[in-house]
Amino acid sequence: MRRRLLVALTLFAAIAVLGFAVPLSLTVATSRTQQLVLARSGDADRFATLADNAVTAGDSRALADEVLRYHELYGDNVLVVDATGATTVNAGADVDDAGVIAAVAAARRNQRPHAADKLTPWGAPTMLVARPVGTGVQVNGAVVIEASTARARGDIARTWAMIVLGGVVAMGLFVLLAVTIGRWVLRPLAALSHGVAELTATLPKPRADTVAPVSIAGRYGGPPEMRALAESFDAMALAVADSADAQRQLVADTAHAMRNPLAALTIRLDSLEPAIPARAVGTFRSAGAEVDRLTALLDGLLSLAVAETPAAFDVTHATEGENQCDAVQVVADRFDAWCSAFEAAGQELRVAPAAARAATLGGAVDTGNAAGEHAEVAVPADVLAQMLDVPLSNATRYAGAGARVELIVTTEPGWVTVTVRDDGVGVPPAEIDKLTTRFFRGSSAGTGGSGLGLPIAAALAQARGGVLTVAAVRPHGLAVTVRLPAAEAR
Repeated sequence: MRRRLLVALTLFAAIAVLGFAVPLSLTVATSRTQQLVLARSGDADRFATLADNAVTAGDSRALADEVLRYHELYGDNVLVVDATGATTVNAGADVDDAGVIAAVAAARRNQRPHAADKLTPWGAPTMLVARPVGTGVQVNGAVVIEASTARARGDIARTWAMIVLGGVVAMGLFVLLAVTIGRWVLRPLAALSHGVAELTATLPKPRADTVAPVSIAGRYGGPPEMRALAESFDAMALAVADSADAQRQLVADTAHAMRNPLAALTIRLDSLEPAIPARAVGTFRSAGAEVDRLTALLDGLLSLAVAETPAAFDVTHATEGENQCDAVQVVADRFDAWCSAFEAAGQELRVAPAAARAATLGGAVDTGNAAGEHAEVAVPADVLAQMLDVPLSNATRYAGAGARVELIVTTEPGWVTVTVRDDGVGVPPAEIDKLTTRFFRGSSAGTGGSGLGLPIAAALAQARGGVLTVAAVRPHGLAVTVRLPAAEAR
């Protein structure tokens, strides 16, 4: 891949350099050619004027002196002929040269001179510039300058050499930049591929019955380095998914396996109760309570394992109605189910009306979920009920007598939020972020509980594309918010 990247970048750099250097070189050659043609054309016009004056005066000595001095100073050959084609002045020109003869004939016919060919370092050593003597009506002869192009070609060669040198330097810089970019891009890729390969080598091999997902490398292809990384990533993803499934299965199997011995132990303890001496009744009841706590803990672990298993929420074969529910209706059901428990705990449970929700949230969201309206959420009703039962149960246990608990349903584009809010004793600020950690129990929780309720609810929300958050309420209390994707209204 590095070689391909370098070749591609170098090719683009070469195209860019050539696209700049070639037009610049041609422009330099054209400009120097025009400069030489204009200079020699001016000299030829001056000699034509002198020759016309010499014909009028009948004396060509001044013309001859001027042509000879010009030949000595610049080294260019000059030929002047009269109206009959006879040589008037010749300063080094070859009158038998075919090019000179053609230039003289064209000038005597007063033809427009053709455009000079563009000079190059390897071009012709001379250039012919011809002008007629006289006016356009009466041609009295011709002037031909055989100009040397050596100096002009030398200037073009030096300029081209500088352009080539600049192009070579630019290409070197581009190649260096390409190498740097290639290393910058591919070094993390190589390190990532090596790290993924090492990590994959340490993971257990996937089980034979594991269904491998479609390979990224097989689907998209790409350079060898990318295919190798994709293959390593495929193997790592398969191994990690299999390992996670195995761990969750281990938790579930362990919980299931331990429930039977615990049930047998509970039966044995119950059968021993009549035979327990009075002095040991307290110890016996403590042992029974620990067994009940251990049973509840295993039930929580089993629920957590199920909640964290994506296969438990595979909805590909479920109907649309089974995959969504009306959050308002679920909240109403939970209100009916928990009213008696809150009354027994000396607390008040209420569903916040639309106006109260607007006041609570500052009117920032759609709060039009009053009686008769709906808030469709992409979660089955039993799953949402299970999420809400956790904070409701915690409120009855830990909010304290006299606390008021509110169920709040709010909507916004694409989301439905259900909040369980109380004004009870609350939780210390340092413990807020730990409440969704497995087995963590707040300092105000008292006895009972396994510390798995909120982690299970958070796992259920995450499995459905949502999130569960816990926040403190001012001046005191706790709010548990479940934010879930909204579903299309049925």
